Amino acid sequence: MNREHEYDLALTWTGNDGDGTRTYRGYRRDHTVVAEGRPELLGSSDPAFRGDPGRWSPEQLLVASLSQCHMLWYLHLASTEGIVVVDYQDAPTGTMTEHAAGDGLFREVLLRPRVVIAEGDKAVAEALHGRVGEYCFIARSVNFPVRHEATTIVQTAVAS
Repeated sequence: MNREHEYDLALTWTGNDGDGTRTYRGYRRDHTVVAEGRPELLGSSDPAFRGDPGRWSPEQLLVASLSQCHMLWYLHLASTEGIVVVDYQDAPTGTMTEHAAGDGLFREVLLRPRVVIAEGDKAVAEALHGRVGEYCFIARSVNFPVRHEATTIVQTAVAS
């Protein structure tokens, strides 16, 4: 049986400096995103598009979503395969192409997970990254490749 999930939030533009969008340079791209029970997220456009560099851009959040989704599914699959993950870090990069007309699209996202395991087969741990794409809701929803270059480190026991 299929289940549906809804994700409700509220977005409020906070960049009206008095004249609204009368001119392209006359307003800030700042906004807030809130959802019940969660901290406020401060957003803006990318600084390349007149945004505030101290706020999250939609492009960064898309890359973060893909990285989070990959990690969460990886940890789930690892736990079911007897792989004990003790540390997981990622340094993802998204590549977006902006066309001369001002439109654009993401060309790809590259995930670089660095996983430390305490138990389990290293080869199985590495292969799990390839299986994540079958499950990650976010990666399955985008129309560009989400690649990964994973590093797996087997933690060695420290003799006392």
